[in-house]
Amino acid sequence: MTDTPLAAAPTQDIVYALAASPDFAKQQICFAARLSGVYRSDDGGKIWDFALASLELAEPLPATAVALSPDFTNDHTVFVGAPGGVLRSFDGGKTWYITMLPSPPPPVSALAVSPNYVQDGVLLAGTTEAGVYRSADRGGHWAAWNFGLLDLNVLCLALSPHFAEDETLYVGAESGIFRSTNGGRAWKEVDLPTGFEPVLSLALSPRFAQDEVVFAGTETQGLYTSTDRGKHWTRLGADVITEAVNAIVLSPEYPAKPDILVMLGDALLISRDNGQSWSDWQAGLPLEQGLSALAAPQGLEPGAPLLLGLVEDGVLRVD
Repeated sequence: MTDTPLAAAPTQDIVYALAASPDFAKQQICFAARLSGVYRSDDGGKIWDFALASLELAEPLPATAVALSPDFTNDHTVFVGAPGGVLRSFDGGKTWYITMLPSPPPPVSALAVSPNYVQDGVLLAGTTEAGVYRSADRGGHWAAWNFGLLDLNVLCLALSPHFAEDETLYVGAESGIFRSTNGGRAWKEVDLPTGFEPVLSLALSPRFAQDEVVFAGTETQGLYTSTDRGKHWTRLGADVITEAVNAIVLSPEYPAKPDILVMLGDALLISRDNGQSWSDWQAGLPLEQGLSALAAPQGLEPGAPLLLGLVEDGVLRVD
């Protein structure tokens, strides 16, 4: 286990998001979006370098979201959300291009890249003031796609693994969940048994087209799952998951391996039986300062590395 802060940064330089290369086992490349900017590691999260030096910024540019192309190994494409716009890099974070969202440019809270990005070039950006923006030209131009989206305070996004075929995506917002089945052109509210409740995290089964499984993490009402695309919901772990659920990670082999990892404010809980029972991911982790981001670049098998964003002190790698 290695606890290595990122490059020098202000006190409480929160890590908002983490992303790792799809070929992390070989490349060991990962990115951290944090209050002071974007950082890159080439050794699996042990040593980090500031990645925005080429912009020669007069003051820090907060990075609030980060996502990689599914073909990152070949195209080296990185997207970063920032106040009012999206940064793009096509050389793995060495040089950057800034695209502002339509005026008045809102803060970006979440980014999602189409699984079919190499062919369709589609990206979605969630914002905290103006709903969802969509780009179909690899982030060059953006337009608001909010028809039917009754809550424009977007907290998280999740695309179907089969997005190219079913065009399905979900938004977690301040008041609940919204679903689109036409690529974001129109939205419908999804009924949660919690009523109007902030949804902080979403995850879709890798076999969503077959099993229709969705998970939703709420601010005060715990973790929920649906097996019919969101028509009906069941709460999981009500006796132990009593804090805000800030992130959800499923096994890449779900549901064959029904492993679910959730990140709470200062705890990581794992279920190996589809949410029926829960335990600590690893005992004795120094998580008292609070967790703010999570990445599991090699899945959830015992001993697989985790990258944890900390509220005040960089990134913790856990093996």
